[in-house]
Amino acid sequence: MAATKPQNILIIMADEHNAQAMGCAGHPFVRTPNLDALARRGTRFTNAYTNSPICVPARASFHTGLYVHDNEYWDNSFGYDGRIRAWAHDLADAGHRVESIGKLHFQNGGLPTGFNREHIPMHLANGVGMVQGSIRGQFPDFKPQKSFTPSIAKIVSGAGPGDSNYILYDRKIAERAVHWLEDAAAKPDEKPWCLFVSFVTPHYPLRAPAEYVEPYLAMKMPLPSLADDSYARHPWWAAKFAKDDPVSAETTRMGVACYLGLCTFMDELVGNVTKALDRSGLADNTRILYVSDHGECLGKRGLWGKSVLYREATEIPMIAAGDGFAANALCDTTVSLLDVYPTVLEATGVNSAATTKRPGRSLFAIAGEPEDSEREAFSEYHAMASPSGAYMLRKGRYKYHYYATGFDPELFDIVADPDETKNLARDPAHADVMGKLEKRMREMLDPEATDIKAKAAQKALIERHGGPDAVIEKFATGAKAYTDVPAELLA
Repeated sequence: MAATKPQNILIIMADEHNAQAMGCAGHPFVRTPNLDALARRGTRFTNAYTNSPICVPARASFHTGLYVHDNEYWDNSFGYDGRIRAWAHDLADAGHRVESIGKLHFQNGGLPTGFNREHIPMHLANGVGMVQGSIRGQFPDFKPQKSFTPSIAKIVSGAGPGDSNYILYDRKIAERAVHWLEDAAAKPDEKPWCLFVSFVTPHYPLRAPAEYVEPYLAMKMPLPSLADDSYARHPWWAAKFAKDDPVSAETTRMGVACYLGLCTFMDELVGNVTKALDRSGLADNTRILYVSDHGECLGKRGLWGKSVLYREATEIPMIAAGDGFAANALCDTTVSLLDVYPTVLEATGVNSAATTKRPGRSLFAIAGEPEDSEREAFSEYHAMASPSGAYMLRKGRYKYHYYATGFDPELFDIVADPDETKNLARDPAHADVMGKLEKRMREMLDPEATDIKAKAAQKALIERHGGPDAVIEKFATGAKAYTDVPAELLA
C-alpha cells in the first residue's frame, strides 16, 4: 500500500522503550492501552532497530537518515548540530510547518537543525554532554582513581515510587502538544505539517508516581532472565561493565516495576496527544508514527540501560497509523530509524534529492509489500568507555555482532534462539553464514578504521577540554547517568 496523498504527520518518540514492553507486543504484564489502540489502527513493525543503542547517536541517525559511521555523531558528546541535512530541512525548505516539542538531545538550541520552532527542547547539558564517556583508552598513561562512567548498579539503585524532573517535563510536553494541535485545527496550514513530540520516559531515573508502580509490585513478577552467575558475559561488555556492583533481587524487582510504571505513564501521555488529535478533527488528515530511539536491557543478562548489541537494547517499537497503513496489521520486514527520513517526506508529499543519498526506504512501501526476509538493519556503538567499536548486522533469521580489536564475534539465530543465548560464531555448520555476514558488514564500512576514526575524534574533544584529568574533574564528579532537564523548562 502506498501513500495516496500528502497529509500531516505526527511523530511521537519515547526514550529507551523496550520493544517488547507493550501489550500489543505480547508483554504479559505491562499496561499500554493507548499504544495498543494505535497498533489496532495501524501497522506494527515487529523487527525494528535503532542504528545506535545510545541516545545522541541514535537521534542523529533518526534525523539525518545516515549511519553513525557516515554522519560521525559518535557518542553522547557529539550532538546533532545541523551540519548534515535532515528531514526537517527538506520539509521547511518546501514551505511546510515542521516543529518539535520536547527532548531533542541536539548539541544546543539555536542551531540550523531544520525545525521552524523547537518548543521546550532539551539538548546536551551545557552543549557538550557527557565528555567523560569519550575516554576510551586513547590516553595510555591516564590512570583514573575510580570509574568515571555511570554504572549499571547506579541506574537501578534509586528505583522506587516518586516523581522526577522527567515526569514533570513529560507532562509539560504532552500539555504543549495538546495545545499545539488545538491551534493547528483552529488555524489550518496550506500545506501538511509535521509535529515531532518527544517524551523522555521511560528513560531512567527509575521513579514513577506510586499509582503507576504499585500495580506492578503487586504482580510479583519473575526476575529478568540470564541475570544469574550461570550466564557468561561476553568479554567486550564484561570489560566495559567490569566494575559494576551486583544488583539484589529486591532492587531488580523494584526496578522492573518502576520501568513498567514509566511505560504506562508514558502511554497515558501518548493517549492525551492522540485523543487531542481526534478531538481537533485532524485525525483523518494526519498520519501517526510512534517510535523509540533505542531499547532498554531491563535487568536481562544483569544489565540495565542500553549500550550493548543484544535485542533488548537494539530493538525498538515502531507503529505507523493512518492513510497508507493497513489497520491491525503486522509487518515482519526488518526496518530501522533510517527509514523514517523517506517516510516523513512521502507522508507530507515532499520530494528531495537527499533521499536518493540515504540508505533508508519509506515505511509505506515496506508495509505494503510481502515480507522481505533478507532486508537488513545495522547498528553500531562507540561510546561510554567501551574498549572498541561494536557493530550489529541483522539479516534474515541471523543477527551478527562484530567487535573491533580482537574480541570474538557473536552470531545468533533469533528464530530458534530469540533470547540470544547460543553463540553460533564458531559453529562449523554456520561458517557460510558467518562469512556472508562479515563480508556484507565490510562492504558497509571498515570496522577497525571506523574504530580508530571515532576514538581520534573523541580524543580531540577531550583535549579541547584540557585532557582526561581536566575532563574527569569538570564533568565526572557527581556525574549522573542522564541529562538533567533545565530548570527553565519546568517553570
